[in-house]
Amino acid sequence: MTVEQIYTGCLAQGAYYITSNGEAAIIDPLREVQPYIDRAEKDGVKIKYIFETHFHADFVSGHVDLAAKTGATIVFGPTTATMGYEAFVAEDGQIFKIGDVKIKVLHTPGHTMESSCYLLFDETGKETALFTGDTLFIGDVGRPDLAQKVAADLTQDKLAGHLFESLRNKIIPLPDDVIVYPAHGAGSACGKNMSKETSDTLGNQKKTNYALNMALNKDEFIRQVTDGLTPPPQYFPQNVMMNIQGYDSINEVMQRGNTPLNPDAFEEAANATGAVILDTRNAQDFAKEFVPNSINIGIDGSFAVWAGTLIPDVKQEILLVTDQGREEEVVTRLSRVGYDYSIGYLQGGIEAWKAAGKETDSIKSISAEDLSEIDDAKILDVRKESEYLSEHIAGVQNVPLDYINQHIAEIPKHKTTYVHCAGGYRSMAFVSILRARGFENLVDVKGGFKEIKETGKFNLTDYVCPTTML
Repeated sequence: MTVEQIYTGCLAQGAYYITSNGEAAIIDPLREVQPYIDRAEKDGVKIKYIFETHFHADFVSGHVDLAAKTGATIVFGPTTATMGYEAFVAEDGQIFKIGDVKIKVLHTPGHTMESSCYLLFDETGKETALFTGDTLFIGDVGRPDLAQKVAADLTQDKLAGHLFESLRNKIIPLPDDVIVYPAHGAGSACGKNMSKETSDTLGNQKKTNYALNMALNKDEFIRQVTDGLTPPPQYFPQNVMMNIQGYDSINEVMQRGNTPLNPDAFEEAANATGAVILDTRNAQDFAKEFVPNSINIGIDGSFAVWAGTLIPDVKQEILLVTDQGREEEVVTRLSRVGYDYSIGYLQGGIEAWKAAGKETDSIKSISAEDLSEIDDAKILDVRKESEYLSEHIAGVQNVPLDYINQHIAEIPKHKTTYVHCAGGYRSMAFVSILRARGFENLVDVKGGFKEIKETGKFNLTDYVCPTTML
């Protein structure tokens, strides 16, 4: 028997590959499925089952494509959802065999109503590993607010109550030496305070995870689990529906997105379709010169999550400007969060655009040192609220990048405003989005709050002043 965690850092997501005596199972696969198929062929095993812990909100699972390509059976735990593809809905406690090992379904509603964990028994019948999906993370549990719109009377408090019962009745009674393998680690929006670790013994989690504290009664558990929840990214409900209803084949998505367009064809497509022009280069490279009306979300960061947060509709057509050679990577990472309508990329990149005599735009950047010399500079902090509350420039307004669409009307178009985040990734995304909407007086602060703090020339505080918007 082998158990392998396949972790994808940009999504903070863990898929699992289990083999025994010529058979294999995949748990919560990523959208691009060929690597699983290649691995199974290399190992000489047949993929028999694809286990889904729930209908994911933060990424599009590869279960539909993987089943179509391998003939494997898709398995969900008990659920009432009507799916747009063939799948097996298991009963609570049902056993599945993979070679010489067994997997038992544990229905654990709370994060969602269909959420289930999968308990692995080794060849000797010993309980060995628990694949917990978003029910139990390392140091945390899944947020209980994402599925509350499924039914009118399904509130986050009711879901949290279900989660309490699931943990107490299904997970805590298991042996301490069982290894917990969750679907996510730190950085995922599916929990609040996940650990950077991606596995642990259940015994250690019983000692250290607040949600498994047996001293908590149900009401206290509900209060702690629901406290401090921020609104989920806008793309979450759309990903849920894709995971329930099905989606275009990954082959179709890749073929569509990997269409090279020369500068004239790219410009024509931009004018004819209303596509978003997404430039995925480094922030400072983007700032120097870019196709007018582009937005910048750098590929070398939490790219898929930020794309999902900042582009409201997963069906939005997208034209890509990338570093040469990274076009396929960008299309793949967009597809992981349901953005299947990339319609081509600028062949030859920004250099080809300039060589064709096309117009470019630029964004002004300033160092933190130079910013410190400007009297009464209007500064905007676009970090997360928790970062801002920890420490910020005194009197400066906080408008997190996550909520840019809700605050655009409050930001003055014709007043020079200096924008910073932690290190420069988010501030450039913020400025580029507003630039594309006619804001011409925003200046990016290079190096972000890290450089601001290192100058020693700003008055920093954790006190929130009762300031008005800029």
